Parts: sequence; structure tokens; C-alpha cells
Amino acid sequence: MIKDFKVILASKSPRRKELLGAITKDFTIIPAEGEEIQHGTTPEEIVENLAVAKATEVYARVTENSEDNVLVIGADTIVVSDGKILGKPRDREDAYNMLRGLSGKTHHVMTGVSLMTRERKISFCEITEVTFCCLSDAEIWEYIDSGDPFDKAGSYGIQSNFAKYVKGIKGDYNNVVGLPVARIYQELKG
Repeated sequence: MIKDFKVILASKSPRRKELLGAITKDFTIIPAEGEEIQHGTTPEEIVENLAVAKATEVYARVTENSEDNVLVIGADTIVVSDGKILGKPRDREDAYNMLRGLSGKTHHVMTGVSLMTRERKISFCEITEVTFCCLSDAEIWEYIDSGDPFDKAGSYGIQSNFAKYVKGIKGDYNNVVGLPVARIYQELKG
């Protein structure tokens, strides 16, 4: 299983680093450096393709002059509301518009994952449904002023002080944070 590999997380996300620690403590972080280009016909395909691109780039880099048995884990997370993909906000106004649009509604958080070794390439998309309470403008601006939304898809972190606005989730909580560790662990077992 995982102990037979040199494990590499192709992400600089501190949340993914923490979550991967639930599977293994022995891994290296080597973030992908390429430009994120969205391609695919559905949000599921798009986020899965982003994860594959990250894993492929890092795998090529680390195995170029190495015979190590390497496992690269690539991941990307998006929020989808009313068929529209919400990535990380560009600025305060963008964060406000995203949060205003999600207020009182149910949306989907999708994390594409790619697990890449010499022998196997597995990719999948994990989907979790999240429902927000209705947010006032004052609550939205207070959250934006905290600085928390700016490195997160959909402009929020469920694990932060924004949790008080989450009415419910259906699916994997860790997927919303950024890495569906249970699904990854089960895929690696297989």
C-alpha cells in the first residue's frame, strides 16, 4: 500500500497537507507550477482534469532522473452553484458576490483527485452538498474583513469561523475542506 511509495502531495494548500496527514505522516510537498487551465464539458470533468494536470506535471518532474517508487497526489477543489463554477475570489467584491450568491442556498463542492504511480493512474471527482443559512450583508463583509475567503474556492472555509453559517452538508466534510481522505485511502487500498 502507501508505505511502499515515496508520497508526494502536488499542492501547497495547508489544509490538504493537514488532511493527508490522516493517511500518512511521511510525505513531501511539491506544488504544481503550471498554469491552471480548465477544460472539460462538465464541472466534474474540469476539476478532475485540473487534478490530473497537477499530478502529471509533478510526477514528470520528480521521476525524470529517479528510479524511486513514487505516488503523486494531485487535487483541485471548486464550488458549483446554479451550474456556475466558483473558484478563488479575485478581490473583495468577487468574494462578496460569491457569498451573496450562495446565501440561503445549496451548492456542490467538487474535489478532483489524481493518484499517480508508475503502474497506475486513478482519478475521480468527489462531490459534497453544502447548504448555507441566509447571510446578511454585515455578516458577509465581516467574514471578508477576516481575510479568510481569499485562498478558498467559493470564498469560504467550512473549517473556519464561517462554520456558523453552514446549515448542513451531505457527503464528505473533508472534501469541502479540500481533500476527500476516506475516498483516497480506499482507492489506495484497492
